[in-house]
Amino acid sequence: MIPILVFDIETIPDVSGIRLLNALPAELSDAEVAEHAFAARREKTGGDFLQHHLHRVAAISCLIRDDRGLRIRTLGEPGDGEAKLVGDFFRLVDHYTPQLVSWNGGGFDLPVLHYRAMVNGVQASRYWDMGEDDREFKYNNYISRYHARHTDLMDLLAMYQPRANAPLDQLAKLCGLPGKLGMDGSQVWGAWQRGEIAQIRDYCETDVLNTWLMYCRFQLMRGVYGREAYDAEIQSARDTLAALPGEHWRQYLASWT
Repeated sequence: MIPILVFDIETIPDVSGIRLLNALPAELSDAEVAEHAFAARREKTGGDFLQHHLHRVAAISCLIRDDRGLRIRTLGEPGDGEAKLVGDFFRLVDHYTPQLVSWNGGGFDLPVLHYRAMVNGVQASRYWDMGEDDREFKYNNYISRYHARHTDLMDLLAMYQPRANAPLDQLAKLCGLPGKLGMDGSQVWGAWQRGEIAQIRDYCETDVLNTWLMYCRFQLMRGVYGREAYDAEIQSARDTLAALPGEHWRQYLASWT
């Protein structure tokens, strides 16, 4: 089977970049620099969600489903820098040439990864191939919305209409899944400042699992999976979680009806 790579990222404000672009004084704390950016964004848009290029990647979690089974992990170690995390992600793409699956990956995760790869000088030749090296990629690559190597489930289910977008947490719960556990994206910056990197990584892993289970439901809906195949994938996910260490997986299984 073609390997499937489900991914999710968590981000924090790029404090050093915000300092540079706004010529902010060195004595300002990271929290003050971030608040400066949030305030400017609120004044301009009414919300404090920063532009994509001002996000720094704090965690990347991946679920791989291939002939070896199902594997879930967060890339790198808690102390690794952004360049290592972003590089590891694109090296996975280089290694597997997988089917990418995300929830809002086209709208957020991938644009952020593009910008941060540029900032950190990360190479991603397979990901960016549009037919120059592999003729097949001219007609099916990771970049075009109308190609299939990346499935953004949120965008696809909404028929590419932003006003029809559904939050992963809510739709997952409607489908009988636990949804988000522990925190949501708006709480990541606060958790980072408190040094709760392990909790951020755990949260990211549960999001990537939710996305995978929603993808399985999508494949059932469109007839790619029959009922037996779907049930087997769900049982495989349960068995995988039961064998994994981590309190977040015990909580997830306990909440999974």
